[in-house]
Amino acid sequence: MPAIAGMAMPMVEAWTAADFAAMLAMWSVMMAAMMLPAATPVILLYARVARQRAAQGRARPPVPLFVLGYLLAWSAFSVLATSANWALHAGGFLSSMMGEAAPRIGGVLLILAGLYQWTPLKDACLTHCRSPFGFLADHWRDGPAGALAMGAHHGAYCIGCCWLLMALLFVLGVMNLAWIAVLTVFVLLEKAAPHGRVMSRAAGVLLLAWGAWLVSGVPFAVP
Repeated sequence: MPAIAGMAMPMVEAWTAADFAAMLAMWSVMMAAMMLPAATPVILLYARVARQRAAQGRARPPVPLFVLGYLLAWSAFSVLATSANWALHAGGFLSSMMGEAAPRIGGVLLILAGLYQWTPLKDACLTHCRSPFGFLADHWRDGPAGALAMGAHHGAYCIGCCWLLMALLFVLGVMNLAWIAVLTVFVLLEKAAPHGRVMSRAAGVLLLAWGAWLVSGVPFAVP
């Protein structure tokens, strides 16, 4: 805890290998905590299919390996996120190792995230995430290796859906717990709520407006 707390303080010295490892562990745990709730529908459906196959006397797919594959995909993303964290901090664009980005950098990230919410790639990945039955039907693979590969495959779709939303952690602070909670709930609703696609695009508009305001540098004044 003292080491993590120290990372939240402004630092000017270069990262060490220990710093990178600690930040990677933090990102990996944070991604698992944020994304597992959104993956619950497909995990539960996979477990149901596994039980049905076992009842038919067939080999039961190992559910833990499916979950492990999903987490490995997000661990790979965490390596990229930690590298971005290092680059932004080394370039002086973060207030601290786990702080927030400079306003205009944050504004650019918000604009990119807002635009991405309207792209065909976002729609394609969100469709897979919102259709767990279709995913299992189209990508089923038998055996332990198949379970691991299917979990990683689904994780890749989730990354394609949410990677820029996760980059928004740099806008208000990498360890801002309120922001983490908001993103976690939004990702869950986007994938599971009846009107998740509409919600996704509406959020894109809000992100664009927020980003444009930050880039403009116009101060916010309460009347």
